[in-house]
Amino acid sequence: MKTLLQLNTSLFSGNGQSSQLADQFVAEWKAANPDSKLVVRDLSNDPVPHLNAQRFGAFLSKPEERTAEQQVVVDFSDALINELRSADVIALGLPMYNFGIPSTLKAYFDHIGRAGVTFQYTANGPVGLLTGKKAYVFAARGGLYAGTALDTQTSYVRDFLRFIGISDVEFIYAEGLAMGEASKETALANASTAIQQLVEPLRAAA
Repeated sequence: MKTLLQLNTSLFSGNGQSSQLADQFVAEWKAANPDSKLVVRDLSNDPVPHLNAQRFGAFLSKPEERTAEQQVVVDFSDALINELRSADVIALGLPMYNFGIPSTLKAYFDHIGRAGVTFQYTANGPVGLLTGKKAYVFAARGGLYAGTALDTQTSYVRDFLRFIGISDVEFIYAEGLAMGEASKETALANASTAIQQLVEPLRAAA
């Protein structure tokens, strides 16, 4: 049984455009994989604490030397990692805020990027440990940024996921959402079409 992990990162939770695009993909994917399991993590309704010195210190501590407070921090991080490790497919809803990713997503990344757990350093450099997964990123933007120097999201998210072993990453963009109603409708229609094209091979194989 395949497992799909949906990560919503919009401040507006399920009402965000990126979340709704992810919802559309998830519905199509579930239809093509009726026996699959869906896990939804909403970082707006259930935010991950931002990393601080205490939390980072807990990650670095040796298991036998951890305090009770540090163990709680590590257990929380482990739960996030195990959720991701169990997923075959990841659907990430990604809005753009002030030219970057939501801070809640950065906090999530900071809790799952752990040396010796999701990646390890070797003589040939870092090696990601969460391999064999496919990630789809549904990026919603008010302006037009894809392919320009202002699109800091695509390279950062792709690089981070690759760092922990998820190298098969596909982006679906809905841009110009704040540039008038016509632009918004066209962008959402194009993104919807792209989603349909993504799941078409899945339907054929079902």
